[in-house]
Parts: sequence; structure tokens; C-alpha cells
Amino acid sequence: MKKFFSLLLMQLSVFGLVNAGTIDTLTLHSDVMNRDIEVIVVKPSEKVMPVKKGKKNLPTVEAKRYPVLYLLHGAYGNSRSWLEIKPNLPEIADEMGMIFVTPSALNSWYFDSPVMKDFQYETFMTRDLIDYIDSHYNTIASREGRAITGLSMGGHGALFLAFRHKDLYGACAAMSGGVDIRPFPQNWNIPDVLGEMAANKAVWDSHTVAELVPTLKNHELFITFDCGESDFFLEVNKDLHKRLLGHGIDHDFTTRPGGHTGEYWNNSLDYQLVFFKKFFRGE
Repeated sequence: MKKFFSLLLMQLSVFGLVNAGTIDTLTLHSDVMNRDIEVIVVKPSEKVMPVKKGKKNLPTVEAKRYPVLYLLHGAYGNSRSWLEIKPNLPEIADEMGMIFVTPSALNSWYFDSPVMKDFQYETFMTRDLIDYIDSHYNTIASREGRAITGLSMGGHGALFLAFRHKDLYGACAAMSGGVDIRPFPQNWNIPDVLGEMAANKAVWDSHTVAELVPTLKNHELFITFDCGESDFFLEVNKDLHKRLLGHGIDHDFTTRPGGHTGEYWNNSLDYQLVFFKKFFRGE
């Protein structure tokens, strides 16, 4: 009996060592921008599902496929920002059976810039990156298995990309998102990407999440977003909530104590993962 318990403890230790996903660091080249872009992929540890095939009914294995959550960083961040905010992402990937993808996007706001040829991040995100991830990883390669969220600039980017590409993403979210850029005409390099707002009002209007609400139909997307009650983006988030209500778009909107901080985003992701898990399960 003593030997049995020793063996059991040894097996549990071994399982504990491998109970975490793995991190891949990629460098993808964007032809449209002529730029190399670093992308972090956090994937679950390898699992296989036994299946029976062939005339002799011999057992073989089939790779398990996983949903993908694209995690977007904020201004002045990079592909590693989410691992700094949430160091246990590999464990979460394994526990929840999800792939996380975090690309670097400079202070692009995830736009195709009309004034900077080497800032075409909407095209990179929705064409190049998704195509690469789906062709090189065991993903559920459909909008039912693909979602996007982000913090601050990345919160705006996540909703902007999802609202404009509903064929690609089935669910979207934002945390502390700059969901209306127009109250901040001189901040975070936005004028560099879109031109000065005073001379390019139509461009700014068409590149802000708040103005995309009329393009939505109810139940096209699963939507959630949240903001800290001490956050400077709180009012634009409240306004987005009102706009969505006014257009009859079902969504979740939450405010919690906290500001524009890593501590808030670490906590926020926990809640959003529950939302995405239910979406991926079709609940």
C-alpha cells in the first residue's frame, strides 16, 4: 500500500509539471506594411483524442482543436504586455482549452491608416494574422471559435475589428476601452495615424467604435465590455452602452472599482474569460 501511494504521488507530480500551455514567439512579415511583427501565441499543452479508423478498426489519434482569443495590448504596449499583466496565461490556456494570440501593434489603434502606409494593422489583423494562426495551429477556424478583446487602445481595436468584420469574430469585448477617440484629439499618437481631427472629422468619425453601432444587428455578435469607475475612459464607455441600448443591441456592460491599471485588467480578464467560455460552448 505504501508503494502504491508513493507511485500515485509521483504521477500527480508529473501531471502537475505539464499542466500548463506553451508560449510560441513568432515573427510574421506583413507585405502590405513591409514590416516584421512579433506575435505571441499561448497554446494548451498537446492533447490527442483517440479515434478509430481504417478497415481493421485500428486506433489512431486526432489532434484536438481549440478556440482562439485574440488579446490586444494598449498604447505603448507590445506582444508581451498580456503575459506581464497575466503571467499565468499558459496555465489558463491549458485549463480552459483556449489559444491566446497577442500581436504587437505599436500605437496603431489597429487601423488601416490613411496617412501612414506602414500602419495597415486592420488588414494585418483580419487577413494575415488569422490566416497564419488557422493554418499553423489546431484552431476552430470559424467565427464560432474566434473572439477578440483588448485593453485601452486594444479595447477600441477589438470592438472596431469585430464590428467591421462580423464574418470573422463571433464574440468581442473591451476593458477600459477608448471606445470613442474624438474626445482625445491629441492623445496617444492618434493624429499621426488618422491626421489631425479638425481637418479630418469624417475620418475620425468612421474610425471610432461609437459611430459603428448603427451597422450592427442584434445577436450578430456576443458583446461585453467593462470599465473602472476611476478610469478616464468611463464616460465614453457609458455612452457606448447607451448607444447600444438605443439601437436594441443586446450586450453586457459592467463598471467596477478601479482605474486604468494592470491590476484592473488582470481582474477584468477573469470575468471576460467566463463570458468567452460560454460563447465557445454555444451557451
